[in-house]
Amino acid sequence: MANNDIQAADRLIFAMDVPDCGDARRLADELGDSVTFYKLGLELMMSGGYFGLLDWMLARNKKVFADLKFFDIPATVGSAVRQLQGRGASFVTVHGNQSIMEAAAENKGDSLKVLGVTVLTSLDRGDLDDLGFDCDVGELVLSRARRALEAGCDGVISSGLEAPRLREQIDPKLLVVTPGIRPVDNKPTGDQKRVVSVEQAFANGADHIVVGRPIRDAVRPRAAAESIQQKIAAIF
Repeated sequence: MANNDIQAADRLIFAMDVPDCGDARRLADELGDSVTFYKLGLELMMSGGYFGLLDWMLARNKKVFADLKFFDIPATVGSAVRQLQGRGASFVTVHGNQSIMEAAAENKGDSLKVLGVTVLTSLDRGDLDDLGFDCDVGELVLSRARRALEAGCDGVISSGLEAPRLREQIDPKLLVVTPGIRPVDNKPTGDQKRVVSVEQAFANGADHIVVGRPIRDAVRPRAAAESIQQKIAAIF
């Protein structure tokens, strides 16, 4: 089961994948109180003004997930996390081996939570073969989750398909954040291959879901977000 000490409205994290910070502010204003938690990723980081946007979100009582997937030598990742930990973000992602995750965890401070990436939801069995991983997707997710917990990370990014095994075999305190959500037909679209619905994600043990295109590309983004929040409220 998911952790119960999370506000229902905070369980939805909207992936703010837009070209620049002006677009992000306009969309956040449109979404209003239908979204309380935002994921700010690499596209916005490279557009300029990332930390100004982060501060703007925080000033409006929003939570921010800095999805930057730090991957470098441990000393560099540790320094990057240390720089970020005083900026007010709630989550940051790290994508690396044991020593990289340990460096991140050692520098996260008291308020920033480090999430280890297990297997991207854009990857399937064929993609893992291309990368040289001769193992089952589920086994790789479990292995990386165990290593993240041992390294001192607070949680993991995982498809909802693997969440049940994480809940069964890993410490229940581990945060499970699930992207690849398709609220309507639960079919893979675009570059997402391992997807689940809102209800299935939480039934499988997710703590938070990350939703992007189903809200961003909707005719009425706020109504789309409110619909997902209604489903979450009915569950919790």
